Amino acid sequence: MLRRICVFCGSNGGVRPVYEEAARGLGQLLAERRIGIVYGGAKVGLMGLVADAALAAGGEVTGIIPRMLVEREIAHPGLTSLEVVETMTERKLRMADLADGFISLPGALGTLDELFEVATWAQLGLQPKPNGLLNIAGYYDALLEFLDHAAGEHFLRPQHRKLILASPDAGQLLAQMESFRMPAESEWFSYSRP
Repeated sequence: MLRRICVFCGSNGGVRPVYEEAARGLGQLLAERRIGIVYGGAKVGLMGLVADAALAAGGEVTGIIPRMLVEREIAHPGLTSLEVVETMTERKLRMADLADGFISLPGALGTLDELFEVATWAQLGLQPKPNGLLNIAGYYDALLEFLDHAAGEHFLRPQHRKLILASPDAGQLLAQMESFRMPAESEWFSYSRP
């Protein structure tokens, strides 16, 4: 059951309006479905747009932000709750602890770091939560192709490749996440050679 989703996304808005529209749409959709949001706590970029849209629709939004980024990312003053932590590692751990799943919107290095860290935790059996990419306007197409390539080259097991869900539609992505089940432990590290 998805009671709270951790949203990873850029502290910039990107060059195309479709990214901002998708951020607002996701925030509103989660609020309408009574799914709380956990995110990085900023009021700028896609981060701020997701939070503002959810709050405007009556949603619950929790921000987690490291002290060093309070001014740089401009901490959002109007959230349901805002926690200031000391490190980026604490931020990621706290967001993961509070969430029942993860959605990544377009972003760059920080977003990819967060996406792959929670995917790696799932691969290692440290957390069983669904992890999805909201692939707006094909933003993550090349990344998804790379993951398929890594699986084809046997650097990524097929069952681990399935840990990162993707859809261009937020409603469809939530449906995938709600039906997500971790593979059985007996097949988790199996690998068939071609």
